[in-house]
Amino acid sequence: MRVSKSQARMRRKQRIRKKISGSALRPRLVVFRSNKFIYAQIVDDKVGRTLASASSLALSKSSDSVKLNRDVAMQVGRMLADRAKEKQVEQVIFDRNGYMYHGRVKALADGAREGGLQF
Repeated sequence: MRVSKSQARMRRKQRIRKKISGSALRPRLVVFRSNKFIYAQIVDDKVGRTLASASSLALSKSSDSVKLNRDVAMQVGRMLADRAKEKQVEQVIFDRNGYMYHGRVKALADGAREGGLQF
């Protein structure tokens, strides 16, 4: 029996989530990637609350045309880091959500690091 791409990603996601959990000291930075947009949020799993979020959807609403590429993902990472600093969050645990650490996911992480988040 063949496993689809989405089923394989969900298996990887479960394997990752068994090991990591966000806390008040080090919340979890979660990435979700769709074909059109990329989303990221910082979550405190102990309380079950989203502390900060950013997406390329918000960037596309503010400007005329935004293509989804690594440059946009890097901007989303920087924007998330700025919002996290407003909430006094400096260290996070990176949750790639089952995606490969490559391309847009890596660019988002690099942008967050440039913005001052440590992980």
